[in-house]
Amino acid sequence: MPGDKRFFASTGPYRLAELAATLGLDPPADPACLISSIAPLQIAGPGQISFLDNRRYASALGTCRASAVIVHPDMAARVPASCIALMTREPYLAWATIARLFHPEPPGQPGIHPSAVIGADAHIAPDAEIGPGAVIGAGAEIGARSVIGALSVVGPGVIIGADCRIHPHVTLTHAILGDRVVLHPGVRVGQAGFGFAVSKTGFIGVPQLGRVLLGDDVDVGANTTIDRGSANDTIIGAGSRLDNLVQIGHNVELGRACVVVACAAISGSTIVEDQVMIGGQAAFAGHLRIGKGAQIGAQAGVINDVPAGAKMLGSPAQPIRSFFREVAILRRLARKPGAHGDQN
Repeated sequence: MPGDKRFFASTGPYRLAELAATLGLDPPADPACLISSIAPLQIAGPGQISFLDNRRYASALGTCRASAVIVHPDMAARVPASCIALMTREPYLAWATIARLFHPEPPGQPGIHPSAVIGADAHIAPDAEIGPGAVIGAGAEIGARSVIGALSVVGPGVIIGADCRIHPHVTLTHAILGDRVVLHPGVRVGQAGFGFAVSKTGFIGVPQLGRVLLGDDVDVGANTTIDRGSANDTIIGAGSRLDNLVQIGHNVELGRACVVVACAAISGSTIVEDQVMIGGQAAFAGHLRIGKGAQIGAQAGVINDVPAGAKMLGSPAQPIRSFFREVAILRRLARKPGAHGDQN
């Protein structure tokens, strides 16, 4: 059941007119209708609000029991008479807004837990929260209303902006964070990058002297690692979203509003321009440039620069039309007589 009260604080109820106003929509047919919670379309009941964005689930709309549903205008005619439609051309965005209204991020609890370790000259905003067992290094700065979770380590000199959420078991070194940055459990930021010189007797490590700069509103998923730069900085642009288990190498520059999905890996000194989308398990060679707005499909192996706006797939990565054309040719060849060693 969504919104289990053991785990998720909730607000409400709200009159439907309030929800419509929040979304900037016209007043609904029954503005006084009271909405107590949110729920998925398939299980929502009276007193709840739901949504439909993916037409794959349109069949569930006809049997929806919710008091209200957020839908695209094209789907309004399929909403049951017992359900009030809130119509918008961006149903999922509206749903996110309403869900955040009912389930806002819980506020921090200002103060420093007695078990936390605070280094000399660390500056912690009076309204910040420092959780149990957290370590704040010498000279570090924790901004207003930021939360440092249990057992997280903020290294010496690290700067964390306002309204940041550092979840439990995060390690932060050699880093400067903007405002509203979220680091989920197990994130590692600022460790040495994979840099070494090769000699006749083995490997010689190269000092990694750069930093990690995380822009405002960056969100980093659980167990993701972001190496500090070797000489230049590693940069994650404002508003970018990294999924769980992503690897960002040293000196990588990720632009604004990029999306990197789980298990993707970007090698050192690659430049990814703004609004690039990278699918799961995609991998990048080093020293590349990926143009603005490019889309890299899941499991792509990128070994060359990618122009702005390109859609790439496959390993080695190629334009998506070329990839599917080759797949179609291979399928036709596989269906030919004798393709599988037949002798008849």
